[in-house]
Amino acid sequence: MRRSLGRLTAAAVAIAIGTAFLATTLIAGNVMTRTGYDAVTATYADADIVVAGDVTEEQLEEVRALPDVQAADVLAPIGIEIRKGGTSRWQLMLPTADDPRLSSLVVEDGAAPTGTGEIALPPATAEAFGVKVGDHVQVRWTTSEPADTPSSDATASTEPSEEVWRTVDDDVVVTGIATDPASAWSQSGGAGLVTTDDLLRWSDAGSVTELASDTLVAARPGVSAEALRDAVGPVVPDAEALTRDEAAAESIAAFSDGGNVLVTIVLGFAAVALLVAALVIANTFQVLVAQRTRTLALLRCVGAGKGQLRRSVLVEAAILGAVASVAGLVLGLVLGQGALFVLSNLDLGVPLPSTIEVTLPVVLLPLLVGTVVTVLASLVPAREATRVSPIAALRPADAPAMGARGGRVRFALSLLLTVGGVGVMLLATVLSSTGRADPTLLLGIGALAGGLSFVGVLVGAVFWVPKVVSFVGRALARTGTSARLAAANTVRNPRRTAATSAALLIGATLVAMMSTGAASARVSLAQELDEHYPVDLMVDGTVQGDGASLPGDVTEAVAGVTGVDTVLEMRVAPVLLGDDWVMVVAPVDGSARAVLRDPETADGLDDGTLLLPKFLAEQATDETIPVTAYATPWDDSEPAPGGSDVPLRTAPTDLGGIYALATLPTLERLAPQAPVAMLWVSLDPGADAALVLQDVRAALPDTPAEVSSAGAERASNELVINTLLAIVVGLLGVAVVIALIGVANTLSLSVLERRRESATLRAIGLSRRQLRLMLAIEGMLIAGVGAVLGAGLGLLYGWAGAVITFGEIGDVILVIPWTDLALLLVVALAAGLLASVLPGRAAARTSPVAALAVD
Repeated sequence: MRRSLGRLTAAAVAIAIGTAFLATTLIAGNVMTRTGYDAVTATYADADIVVAGDVTEEQLEEVRALPDVQAADVLAPIGIEIRKGGTSRWQLMLPTADDPRLSSLVVEDGAAPTGTGEIALPPATAEAFGVKVGDHVQVRWTTSEPADTPSSDATASTEPSEEVWRTVDDDVVVTGIATDPASAWSQSGGAGLVTTDDLLRWSDAGSVTELASDTLVAARPGVSAEALRDAVGPVVPDAEALTRDEAAAESIAAFSDGGNVLVTIVLGFAAVALLVAALVIANTFQVLVAQRTRTLALLRCVGAGKGQLRRSVLVEAAILGAVASVAGLVLGLVLGQGALFVLSNLDLGVPLPSTIEVTLPVVLLPLLVGTVVTVLASLVPAREATRVSPIAALRPADAPAMGARGGRVRFALSLLLTVGGVGVMLLATVLSSTGRADPTLLLGIGALAGGLSFVGVLVGAVFWVPKVVSFVGRALARTGTSARLAAANTVRNPRRTAATSAALLIGATLVAMMSTGAASARVSLAQELDEHYPVDLMVDGTVQGDGASLPGDVTEAVAGVTGVDTVLEMRVAPVLLGDDWVMVVAPVDGSARAVLRDPETADGLDDGTLLLPKFLAEQATDETIPVTAYATPWDDSEPAPGGSDVPLRTAPTDLGGIYALATLPTLERLAPQAPVAMLWVSLDPGADAALVLQDVRAALPDTPAEVSSAGAERASNELVINTLLAIVVGLLGVAVVIALIGVANTLSLSVLERRRESATLRAIGLSRRQLRLMLAIEGMLIAGVGAVLGAGLGLLYGWAGAVITFGEIGDVILVIPWTDLALLLVVALAAGLLASVLPGRAAARTSPVAALAVD
């Protein structure tokens, strides 16, 4: 090891690269899981467990009385109207919490409300009203009270009649500005704080548990979340007690239709990391031991036994693997923390932790993989070197010939692994898209099959990579002597060419795969959200009652809100299809395409056709069937006038939501008196959907209509997606760096190995400039071919991975990231140039006599 310190150092760098990538990927997986979980549970603050379901006041007090409970409060967000002068805004408010751990809001300016008539506002609302701490605003709320109707007989007592609603304005003081550091309520434009008494008074509720969506519980010091969950569970039999991570897993599973896509992604990256680390380490150490075949043969000549040589190589590999793995682990931790630091300083719109989480698997797995794989990688070349006779081993090693028994076996194994692996991987993608198997199981099968196919590609690389390089090299041979020599060198030693290209092939495939998978995931998930939330915002007036229309000034009021692009008035009629009720809507003027997130969902809409949403896909037959509209939803006793048994075609569509779409003439045939009871609204690109939702509600303070924003809900889900893909981008950056270092290391080993050849060329007249140019062209040629081949493989694996990972959510759109692939090719050529030029300059500066004397 002392005599081969230079070569071993180069091999140690490659081993450290593999273990660093594995450690970095595991760290990224931890960050991805933690960040994704924190994003979907930000509203739970720092609660240890979450109780989802109905909890009574008595049960809440019993929970608070448990010895393991430090504090328990309900999460009860309600919307109230806040006014200042002529400006009003619908604002989400939360009750103040007894324990700061149970509040997702932080009052940095002023103080939290402690008494009646006090309020803390979010910064955006305070800025919109132009108020600061100490100023006053008005809260408008409604309350019900019995209306007494006097009798006609003056002597008779009054009789109670129905309740009446009365609007009340309260003057409150702003005691603080409540910030939302975890962006828990960003989709609602922030949230404010009030006391529980005011919250009950303004909501007209009897107890705070009536308003609760969840109950948050904090544990006493030393009590684990699991122990607290087990203690609270029996007290709330009608609810479910969950730890924060369990609640996050359920939320993500609900978003992905039952599958935890976040865990699936992390497992996918871990599988990729294990495979790539093994391939990089194995490839480099095989090159190293193959370079020492002559040395091993000389030891055989002077009396060393085969067992001694094998043991010496294994001990050497174990020492090298352990030392390099420790260095790689440290490097991985530094890279992970550095990447996290850079991402934390970028405006990604997602909360990221400040430090990495170093778990036992993060430490042990890279050390174990680095050492074991290095030892295993040394077995094959050591066995090859000791199987042949010492005299034969002193001759240069040739590539395996197809006609030889070993070559035929190698080729058959390569073909079997490649074709079989690709076949199984494609089968997994088909099963994933149909949803007929467990997605996590399919991910494991797909990753294993993809890994085996890639191993098959590398095993057979010695047969086809030199031929591809030779084909490209012949086109460059006409440009000069240096290019002709470079092209000849690439095919003179097929083993070396294949080994050098394999290093870049691994890196290029990895980068292309991640880039393709991330691009396909982003486009596919955006498409799925467009289908799930077809319209940015809706104003629903059907809550007024049967046959009621929206007031005429509502459309103008909504259109005047900043951020609103297009407003369509929709006529609405309830229709019964089979056993399912559906609200049929039709635009009064204009086309529904103007407001749909995905206009293609309205393809096929014409007179006489009813486009059905996804949940009614089974009713879509493309055949003419009789359709009946009714005057009242969920009441089939009263058909709408003129709307009985109208023959219509029902067509399937990707339209999300719960509304069927028709043209105005079609709806008039069904229900001629259908009212304008709904508005469909599209927002300006870049508009804050949550703020627009608030402003629309504020613009309609006295209108009996429900305003809902699918755009705000969509933005909330996009926050989770962007969190995941932000981590993917960071991981991709680390992968690029690792790939470049691996390529430079392998090419440098190749150039250093050929110092005697370079000296011979110098001795017969090749100039230093021509030598440097020859090595540069050779490096760029091998690197370019490896990058192109790796990009093709990366596209295949990236598409397959995207389909397996996200197929459970919906249809996956396969994307080719042209910009990323072009950048990959440029970077690969630059890496080949730098990796060969730097050692080439050293070889050119060495005199031919001195270089020829080097062993």
